[in-house]
Amino acid sequence: MGMAETSYSIRGRQIDGQDLSTIRDLIRGNEFLGRTALSRLLCEQWHWEQSNGRLKDRACRVLLLALESKGVIKLPARLRVRESFNRRGQTLPDLCEIDQEAVTGKVSDFRSLTIEMVRFTPEEKLWDHLVHTYHYLGHPWIVGSYLKYLAYLDGRLVACLGWGSASWKVACRDSFIGWDTPIRKKNLSQVANNVRFLILPWVKVEHLASKVLAANIKRLAADWHSLYQEPIVLLETFVDVARFQGTCYRAANWRYVGETRGIAKSGNDHCYHGQPKAVYLYPLAKDFRERLHA
Repeated sequence: MGMAETSYSIRGRQIDGQDLSTIRDLIRGNEFLGRTALSRLLCEQWHWEQSNGRLKDRACRVLLLALESKGVIKLPARLRVRESFNRRGQTLPDLCEIDQEAVTGKVSDFRSLTIEMVRFTPEEKLWDHLVHTYHYLGHPWIVGSYLKYLAYLDGRLVACLGWGSASWKVACRDSFIGWDTPIRKKNLSQVANNVRFLILPWVKVEHLASKVLAANIKRLAADWHSLYQEPIVLLETFVDVARFQGTCYRAANWRYVGETRGIAKSGNDHCYHGQPKAVYLYPLAKDFRERLHA
């Protein structure tokens, strides 16, 4: 082209005119492939990998869709229509039938509380279904590292928990840690975000939420390191102050550090949505600040 193309910063990558040419050539040479396959090919060409060697193909798909929305590339049509999740019309996956009989009482009335990590297992679809159906935000589109858990009380399924990569920039969190921008970019992978926490609607057990949260945290760092070969030393979560008071996080010894400003990033811009979130943090190590400043 005669003029230099605009560069774009997407998913932590700077995309310039040469990168756009690479992407367009890849699409032209593989026009019969689906978008997932194209994302993997581009990751391989860029050597874009997570620390455990897995390709960052989910992040790459987000990047490609963002470029298409800007009108600078044209992706091939989807090979199949992706099923949308519908709270009223979604059917339960053929994994098991969920017992929806009421579960009531106190945690002390039950003998056992068990937490199962279901990422990359058949039960992951059950987690997806329950969160889509019963969580007010629905299923999250998580880019990057994430883990999913199911919690059982005496064998009865009672809760779903999800953990993903940390938010890129949060003023009160970053002030609490005390890091600058270069150090944050370098060490942000050591912070994990509690992206979903759902107590199933037919479960009414006193103090269950804080107990489930605490039990999950006990194994989270080991599971994260086992799957991603990276340590995590701090947890974060965001509580919608219009809906919740953060009681279970306070009861599980999370620290309230402030509120977001109700501003969300949209592409390269920011927009005010008017829904501030309370920010809670949970250190997994006494020297978490030293590690996050390393």
